[in-house]
Order: sequence, then structure tokens, then C-alpha cells
Amino acid sequence: MNDIDILGTPIPNAGPVFLAALAVHVIAGLTCVIGGAIAALTHKGSPSHRRFGRAYFWGLLIVYVTLTVMSAIRWKENAYLFAIGTLAFTAGLTGYLNRRRRPAVHILGMGASYVLLLTGFYVDNGPHLPLWDRLPAVSYWVLPSLIGFPLIARALARRRRQDASAQA
Repeated sequence: MNDIDILGTPIPNAGPVFLAALAVHVIAGLTCVIGGAIAALTHKGSPSHRRFGRAYFWGLLIVYVTLTVMSAIRWKENAYLFAIGTLAFTAGLTGYLNRRRRPAVHILGMGASYVLLLTGFYVDNGPHLPLWDRLPAVSYWVLPSLIGFPLIARALARRRRQDASAQA
């Protein structure tokens, strides 16, 4: 089967189930990118943070379910993306389940899942994106981590300072 070209991005023509899963996957992925960014930028514990954090998590669940469907259809081509997605969902689930009890685990889990989500996106789509298509392939794998993990470390340090101030 020949690929379908949408806005310069080749889409595998792997049948209607694959294409339907991909359509839902893209919408859920956009929900994650926007919801995750807003949750990260809003005051922790605020109604906005909780609302957008929930949108991120449920979007991540849908991304993972649709990834699983697409990977089952095209395992040979998608196995590495399934591995990244499994790590992203596991990190996100860990963060979500620890949102009240262990704030540092929440920050680390949700942040790592966001970094992994973006890594999967760029590894799969970077060669077809303007400007990104000029970067070496290794950059798709490392740039999200090089940007994201220092921000996660900063959020963890800020949380430790808040906890220390509250105990003083």
C-alpha cells in the first residue's frame, strides 16, 4: 500500500481502522500538548491546574490506546513508538496516582510522561516538520529531554523549597 500525503507528512495507508485510530490519536495528542503545557504553567493545586492536568492524563490514555491499536496493525514499523508510549503512559499514570500523596513523584511522573510524549512525536514526525527536518535524527531523541528534564528539576527544587518553608 502506498502512503497518503497530508501536508507533506506521509501517512501509512494501513486500512480504515488504522486511519480512524490515527485521527483520534492526533486529536488526543494535541489535547495532551496543550493541556500538559497549561497544567505545568498554572499554579499547582489551582482549579486550572487540576482541570488541565486531568485533560492531559485522559488525553494520554487515549493516545496510548490508539497507539496500541496502530502498533498492533503495524508492529514492525511501530514497535519503538509503542515502547516510548508505554513508558510515557506508565510515567503519567504514576504521576497521576501520586498527585495527592507524593507531590515529587507527581511532578516527576507527569513531567517525564510529557517529555516522552514529545520524544515519540518528534522521532516519528521530526523528519517531516519544517526546521526540524534540518536537524540530525539524534536531536529528535534528545532535545525534548535536554529541555524538559531541567524544567522538571527546577519544579522539584521549587517544591522542596515550598515544603521546607511550610515546615519552618
